[in-house]
This record gives sequence, C-alpha cells and structure tokens, in this order.
Amino acid sequence: MILDNEEMETRRLRLLVELSRLGSMRAVADTVGTTTSTVSQQLAVLAREMGADLIEPEGRRVRLTPAGRRLAEHAAVILAAVEAARLDLAPGAEPNGTLRVAGFATAIRVHLLPLVTELAASHPRLNILVREHEPAEALELLAADETDLALTYDYNLAPADADPALHTTALWTAAWGLGVPADAEVPEGADMLDVFARFRAQDWIVNSRGTSDATVIHTLASMAGFTPRVTHQADSLDLVQGMITAGLGVGLLPIGTPTVPGVRLQPLTGPEVVLRAHVVARHGRLGWPPLALVTDLLARRTTSRPTAQ
Repeated sequence: MILDNEEMETRRLRLLVELSRLGSMRAVADTVGTTTSTVSQQLAVLAREMGADLIEPEGRRVRLTPAGRRLAEHAAVILAAVEAARLDLAPGAEPNGTLRVAGFATAIRVHLLPLVTELAASHPRLNILVREHEPAEALELLAADETDLALTYDYNLAPADADPALHTTALWTAAWGLGVPADAEVPEGADMLDVFARFRAQDWIVNSRGTSDATVIHTLASMAGFTPRVTHQADSLDLVQGMITAGLGVGLLPIGTPTVPGVRLQPLTGPEVVLRAHVVARHGRLGWPPLALVTDLLARRTTSRPTAQ
C-alpha cells in the first residue's frame, strides 16, 4: 500500500496500541499526556494512511475494527523493534541508570534484595527501584510502562494467560499444601480429593490482592465434589495462619513454611499444587543492559526454593 508520500509515524501506532489496551480514547489521552481530540485526529490520519477504517463506535465508546486489531498487532511488533534498535546503539554498555522492579514479596525478599546488595558494589551506577505488588498489579504496571521488570507467579492449576508483548523467563517452582487446624483429623497418605472433601464445611481463606489461589481452590473443590465457601481474604501468609488458629477457616500455604502452634500444613497430592515464579519484561527492552543483567542474575538463583509468598 502506498502512503501518498507521507511517512507513518510511530507515535500514531503507539496511540493505536494504547487504544487496543485501554479501550477508551480518554484513557489513551491521559496515558500519553495529550487531549482526546488529538488522539482522535491522529488515529483518523493513521486510518487515511492505511486506507482502512481502524475504529468504529460502540455506544459512547469506540472499539477497533478487525483491520484496527490487526494493525495494532503489527504496531506492537514495530514499536518493539524501534525500541530494540534504540537500545542496540550502545551494545555491551555498562549497566547504569534506574531499573524499576515490581514483584511479590518472596521474590523480592529472597532473591532480589541480595542482588541489590551485590550490585551496589559491582555496579554502583545502577539503581534498582523496588515496589511490592501482586502479579496482576505488577503486570499492569509493566503494560503501562511504569515498571521495567515484573516478578510474578502463577499456579500449575491456574496458569496465567500468555501475552505476546511480554517475554517471560521461568524462575523457581514451589509446592503448596493446605493449612489446617493442628487437631484436624486427616488420614496419613490421603490424596488431595480426600483432604479437600474433609474440609468442605469449612470457610476458606484466599489472597486479598489476587485471584489465582482462589481459582486453584475452586478447581480442586470442584474435583472433590463441592463448592467452597470463600469468606476471608489475607495477603500476608502469617495472617492466614493467624486466621486458621482463630478457627476462621483453611487456606493454601507453601510447603516448608514454618507453622505456628495450632496450624498444620497438609501436603496435597494427585494433583499437586505448584507455584511457578517468573521474571517478565516487555519485548524490545530485553537488550537494555540493566534489565538484561538483573534478569540473568535472577535466573541463576533458581536453585533456591522460597518457603513463603
């Protein structure tokens, strides 16, 4: 297609990509720091350049047409390539500047913080900015370009959806069990279905800032033939144990977690519940020396198995 001697600008492609992500011209305008009118005008220019309608009305909002969705897919690749080319101008550069990392508490405490201490000596020009967030929150920050690296997790029974705009590197895995009252009667060697069935009348405790463990609980309870009564939420695993001690219910805990008096950690088998940790970055950023260095060092630490989330 000939673009009538007018070069398609990457900033217009970015507006289209942001619209596909946010679904609102107002949200796009707020994100890129411009006006809704400017966004609309720039997308209209892009549509003329491409010779195709890219958006269509949907009530008071707009949505991408099939052509718009397809161009947005191409645009994500193009923008990543442009970013990669920019970073490639300084191959092998000494890592320096600020690397923003968002991740869950265990990954930060057990793996990232020791690296921060080591890198302060070996790479004094590199500054690591740390923010504690659950996976969904960290990925939202990554999509909004408000962080450079996300430390996330999912479960084998509640896998995260793959995002083609993101590159994921596997870190460690950790088995989880069910935290139950210490005096609960569970036969030795009971499989997961039997364990869950014995606590069908109990209230269940789930994460307050994520849904993956609740998905696991609902999945396993369904396999055991009941619907769990999820009533309590807690982000802190110490608080989960406190709730169990207080008789408020049962909840998932990592195998190997030191338990308080009144709590027993019941292993789950057939199937197991396995947490899988990841380090995630946007395509096009992977060659940036600070990000590449920290990603590599984190991947080398996968032999450690954290005992708490």
